[in-house]
Amino acid sequence: MLARWVLRGVWGFLLGLVLAESLWSGNNTPAINNPRIKYLQEEYWRIEKTLNSGDNIWLKKFSNVENYEQVYEQIQQIQHRLKVMKSKKDTNTLKINTLERTLQALKHQEDLLEQYKVNPFKELVEKPQISNIPSITNPIAIVTGISFIKQIKAKYTTMKHHQQSLANVLDLIDQELYTLTQLDLLQREGMYDLFKDNDLSKKIYQEQAKKIELQGAQSLLKTSIDIYAKDIEEVSLNIKSQIKDQIFKLAYVILIALGSIVLAWVLKIISHKYVHSNERAYTINKAINFINANIIILIFLFAYLENVSYLVTVLGFASAGLAIAMRDLFMSLLGWLTIMIGGNVHVGDRVKVSKEGNTYVGDVLDISMLYITILEDVTLTSYKENDYRAGRIIFIPNNYIFTNLFANYSHFGMKTVWDGIDFFITFDSNHKKAMQIALDIANTHAKQYTEMTYKQMNSMRTKYSLRNTSANPRVFMALEKDGIHISVWYQTNSYATLVLKSKISAGIIDALLKEPDIFVAYSTTKIIRDYADGFANKNMTRKPDETESLF
Repeated sequence: MLARWVLRGVWGFLLGLVLAESLWSGNNTPAINNPRIKYLQEEYWRIEKTLNSGDNIWLKKFSNVENYEQVYEQIQQIQHRLKVMKSKKDTNTLKINTLERTLQALKHQEDLLEQYKVNPFKELVEKPQISNIPSITNPIAIVTGISFIKQIKAKYTTMKHHQQSLANVLDLIDQELYTLTQLDLLQREGMYDLFKDNDLSKKIYQEQAKKIELQGAQSLLKTSIDIYAKDIEEVSLNIKSQIKDQIFKLAYVILIALGSIVLAWVLKIISHKYVHSNERAYTINKAINFINANIIILIFLFAYLENVSYLVTVLGFASAGLAIAMRDLFMSLLGWLTIMIGGNVHVGDRVKVSKEGNTYVGDVLDISMLYITILEDVTLTSYKENDYRAGRIIFIPNNYIFTNLFANYSHFGMKTVWDGIDFFITFDSNHKKAMQIALDIANTHAKQYTEMTYKQMNSMRTKYSLRNTSANPRVFMALEKDGIHISVWYQTNSYATLVLKSKISAGIIDALLKEPDIFVAYSTTKIIRDYADGFANKNMTRKPDETESLF
């Protein structure tokens, strides 16, 4: 403002020199080449060009006001002409029709510019309404609160930018009015007429009207900015206070959750220290993890859930739909609860599962809420049914226990299972001796497992009703078309059945081959080149005739 008044003083001093020079020379009409007058003219056109070419929203809005006034004036003129023509009963129909069409087009323009009639700067000067203020009730809403504060502050920045733009426009208009006033003064003093084709007084009036209109908008905008700044401060303080409360609340909740985690960790350490059974320690750890996870979930639910009944209602409707859409998932969760409570399966158990023609035997590695994970071992099942494939990790859904047969080889501490070996001898063999040999060998190799089975069965009687079942090796025989079928059964380690089967099989075959009156029956073709019987090359009791076939 001070610079503007200094500039005006300099211009006044220069204009005084111009007037003094004119009076001294006695010429009331100075030449157009006078540098001072030329400077004023160039300054005016510079300001006018800046105002007209600038991308200023205030001038654009005000130009709509001027357009409305021009359209309104033209409408009044045309209506007056039509009224005069009709009063004089003018017969020039073409002229009347042209004026009426022009009047109709102008009225359409007037309707479009109607909003600029009263308050053309309404959108720019009105205070924005701060609505939909977020309520910060959980940590996630903190981001929403910060974003809302940035949003209302962005509107405030836009209003300040408009205020600065309006101040620049008013400053240019002041400079233009000052220049026009000085030129009007020179023109009134009888000096050279700088505006031969324009009415300088009308131009000054229009600029003064524009200035008054813009100054009114400036006053309203300043009031709106001041009020809006106070509203922003109030809302920001409220939101920041809520954010602060939520941060402290989140910190407390996290500390409580960490306390629960630390307590669970301490309990795990105690369980590892005082529980010597790996299976029990694993089960205890699983239970601690499950309880701890549920406690943490409940901590967060009760910390941030405002209406528990609302949650119950929502969960009620949601569970009905989820129970249908996610039946297998819920069945797996129910199966997990059944396994945990019933204790039918534990980590480390040897189990056998069959589904859709596939059979797997392995050890349980983990029991999660959805799956039982087993490691497939090398067993007779791998040998006979899985084409020598083993070592795979098998994931069994927990709902499997409700729909399929699930065998546990080591339930309730049992470490042994029955296993058997079958072989055939010819009908002329000493079957009693063969049965005794098989039974003796089984007793010798399976003795430790037989004693172990009796101990395990005694402990199982505390939970199950067991009769006096014998666990000693057994041998059976049956007559079949291929010979005498002998089957020997014995107790073996459920985790290493093939090892003992291999030992007993080797012992039986070695013993049978040594007996002259026991012949192993098997389907084969064999060429006999000497006086042997074809069965382990045992000597025949007589020499065959020349007419007898050796085959």
